[in-house]
Amino acid sequence: MAKKKKTTVKKAPVKKAPAKKKAVVKKTAVQKAVVKKVAVKKPTARKASGLNQMTYSLSPQLQAIVGNKKLTRPQIVKGLWAYIKDKKCQDTKNKRMIVPDDKLAQVLGNKPVDMLKIAGLLNKHILS
Repeated sequence: MAKKKKTTVKKAPVKKAPAKKKAVVKKTAVQKAVVKKVAVKKPTARKASGLNQMTYSLSPQLQAIVGNKKLTRPQIVKGLWAYIKDKKCQDTKNKRMIVPDDKLAQVLGNKPVDMLKIAGLLNKHILS
């Protein structure tokens, strides 16, 4: 008897799916900065500087503009600028110039004033 040859049927090779890569989340510069800030920041009480500690009494003319009898120097300037912006006392063409109205003229004078000269003019109305 003749031996029968076994015929083998070759199967097509099975293709494996490529391994899935894990999604890499890239941190933006802002996120890195936030992480660094949180790590570095320590809770500390902020000390007040000399300007924020000293309160000054004000002349009656300046009190009418700012609205208080005693304020620190930064609060005085802030109140003055709030009044200037509210009453639209800035020159429309040259925003550096302040054109005083009746109340403001008692403090700054009648002529238009450069905004950088205001601090010097306020000294006359800030009492110790």
